[in-house]
Amino acid sequence: MRFGRRQFELVFLCLSLACAVPELGARKKDNPADSSAAQQKRAVHALNRLTFGPRPEDVPQVMAIGVEKWIDLQLHPEKITDGALDARLASLRTVHMSSNAIAEEFPDQQMILQVINGKKPMPSDPAKRAVYRVQIARLQERKERKAEAALPNPPANDANSAENNASAASTHSNTSLETTSNAASDSDSMKTGSAEAVSPSTSGDDNSMSATAVSKPSPAEEAEARRREERLYADLSVQQLVDLAPEQRYKKILAMSEDEQLALADSLRGGKGQEFLAGLDMRQKETLLAMNNPQGVVADELAQAKLLRAVYSERQLEEVMADFWFNHFNVFVGKGADRFLINTYEQEVIRPRALGKFEDLLVATAKSPAMLFYLDNWVSVGPNSAQALGIPARPMGRYGPYGRPYPPRYPRPNVNAGRRQNSGLNENYGRELLELHTLSVNGGYSQRDVTEVAKVFTGWTIDKPFEGGGFRYNPRTHEPGPKFVLGHRIKPRGEDEGREVLHRLATSPQTAHFISLKLAQRFVSDDPPPALVDRLAKTFLKKKGDIREVLATLFHSPEFWAEDTYRAKVKTPLEFVASAMRATGADAEDALPLTRQLSNMGMPLYGAQPPTGYSMKAEAWVSSSSLLNRMNFALALTNGKIRGVKVDAVHLAKNSAQPADSTGALSVMETSLLAGDVSKQTHDSILAQIQQAEKNAPGMNQKTDQGKPTEPVRAADAGTIAGLLLGSPEFQRR
Repeated sequence: MRFGRRQFELVFLCLSLACAVPELGARKKDNPADSSAAQQKRAVHALNRLTFGPRPEDVPQVMAIGVEKWIDLQLHPEKITDGALDARLASLRTVHMSSNAIAEEFPDQQMILQVINGKKPMPSDPAKRAVYRVQIARLQERKERKAEAALPNPPANDANSAENNASAASTHSNTSLETTSNAASDSDSMKTGSAEAVSPSTSGDDNSMSATAVSKPSPAEEAEARRREERLYADLSVQQLVDLAPEQRYKKILAMSEDEQLALADSLRGGKGQEFLAGLDMRQKETLLAMNNPQGVVADELAQAKLLRAVYSERQLEEVMADFWFNHFNVFVGKGADRFLINTYEQEVIRPRALGKFEDLLVATAKSPAMLFYLDNWVSVGPNSAQALGIPARPMGRYGPYGRPYPPRYPRPNVNAGRRQNSGLNENYGRELLELHTLSVNGGYSQRDVTEVAKVFTGWTIDKPFEGGGFRYNPRTHEPGPKFVLGHRIKPRGEDEGREVLHRLATSPQTAHFISLKLAQRFVSDDPPPALVDRLAKTFLKKKGDIREVLATLFHSPEFWAEDTYRAKVKTPLEFVASAMRATGADAEDALPLTRQLSNMGMPLYGAQPPTGYSMKAEAWVSSSSLLNRMNFALALTNGKIRGVKVDAVHLAKNSAQPADSTGALSVMETSLLAGDVSKQTHDSILAQIQQAEKNAPGMNQKTDQGKPTEPVRAADAGTIAGLLLGSPEFQRR
């Protein structure tokens, strides 16, 4: 079945209009006396809210064990085995690596500069060495090109000018590399500014750590890349490499010269080179991809892992809460060292505490290198700290030579003599801690509180951030003296000052209300009843921030089960894609194309630049363009047009109790994909398009007395019907 442009636009218009209607009328109303139908609706609602969407087999299973028991089981994920998911994640190596290992194996520009300047050795492993060689060659090319551009044009009649300028460029380039390395080390270690302002797409600095700087070369670089690729095709015959057995092909690539590897890496840019990767194991594929963009490999595998967990994990509530808390304590993957710090942040900070105590989660995020880097607290320096005043470090602690104590105060030295540039006090984390993480924007704090909190957290920094180091407290950058936060005097106690402030915030009634409100917005409605939020806040305070207890109160509340909450929440793009995969039983052998789809829908995973993260409200996701993107994805998914993802749409349409034609398939799939919750408008719109398409299709206009085609449903028919249902307003809501 093929849909013409006019027919498709008509269907889409109908569905778009229906999606704007707050309440959906089911084609078949539940009979209040029918306890089975009521239990099914209850199970569907629980699955829609506590998971990323029900699978066809989930509804009867939840009904069999009982909705209440199933909810309790989801609240205790440690009781649920998840071996199938573990098998799918096994091939994503970086997901299981430490930040330090990722920084070394998938180097950024800082790491490359250290190797160039002899501060770190070149890796001996051939695979790692190939990655470093290509990145070094690219960096040197950029430096040489920049140096050449800075030189005056040589006189046309000077035969020796070109040679002299080339020599000067080479010398200048070598000097520039070393000088830039030192400058980058100093400037990056003291970088300040808001997290919102830091974007890999806006940085024009050659020393920017942006992956975009590598993936989007200048026109001159593209021209040079094309020339290298042409040389590679001429000298090595790329097709001959493809024709080799995978192991031989990989060995041949590792044995190439530096120029050949660079040309090959350039040829793999822009999503090309799938034929090169065919047959290689994951480690070999990672090496070839890392030669092109090392940090892109890490970001891609991180996004794939998140989507695979959302689709295939049996611990669905845990995945929902991990996503909720990551969004609440958002960190942007595109900012500097966070490209390799964010994996540990999610796996070791967010996930283990997703259903634990809020205070534990708050403290863990505050000390996380990913958060410290993202909100620039790692470079925050107290204005009266030892470092800011230029006071030299005491080599022997509190006591000088012969055990004599140092005087109470050093005489102030000349702070301008040999002093390292001071970044000053940075208020980014202090502000977001109060506004977004705890009290909320209306939480009763002032600008003075923001400044005082920022002083409290001076000294909370990172040990070797560009090498994947951990949390470190530096007393030399900590602001001395007492602080005054929210009317409380914080005694000068160094690192413990931060713990005291975090405790006060975690136990504040304003925080309890704010967190309860956000949980109610996620699980109930965009504008939840105030009475529900108040009850959740009471549980939060009574149970000392126990997230599991707050959720239990929420899931047993009458507001959660109210009639007007059923399919009332618009799905985010992540929820939509994951629920479509789960509803259709899709098998993702490669999740990367799916993450690309999410980017097209405006929700690149880990790609929210502002600390607010992604919105949970409908207004952020309902528009004509976003609905069109969702419809296109749904049709592509069910018709097998997404690489690496398999969906058996015909299997979804089969049911022995129903005729196997397209009209019967629609009825069957309304039940399997949406539990029969389809409005008359949606049903009639899809049915009309099916009948019109069948009437116009060659060989499909033979009708029975009932007006149904005599031909059985085909794969194309089933795929289109399933896609239209996934794109319907009913499926857009949970």
